[in-house]
Amino acid sequence: MAGHAAKRFIERKVFYAGDRIFKEGDPGDRAYIIERGMVEIYKMVDGREVVLGTVNKGGIFGEMALIDNAPRMAAARSVQQTTLVIVTRDTFESKLSKADPFMRGLINIFVKNIRRMGQELAKYKS
Repeated sequence: MAGHAAKRFIERKVFYAGDRIFKEGDPGDRAYIIERGMVEIYKMVDGREVVLGTVNKGGIFGEMALIDNAPRMAAARSVQQTTLVIVTRDTFESKLSKADPFMRGLINIFVKNIRRMGQELAKYKS
């Protein structure tokens, strides 16, 4: 019964090849889990598009903005028809609020480091 009730709160969305999911600088109010398909993560560096990587079935993306409330550090688009499970900020914060404060602090540090590395990677790839 609990699993059935949880399904009512899970939102799924289908994107087609080339559809933009979010753009760099957008507010991050949700994360995405790939149920089917593939997503490309990219950013603009000196007017050029730099692909940072791809995320496949079972992968998650967009989660950093939920943790640190910073704007999206990169853009995301579907490479092929893709079904995404959406994790809202409310759901995420509800789960995170139950975590140990030390662990929440570590997660924030990890996100800060990943954002910095993402910037460096984009410069290196450009």
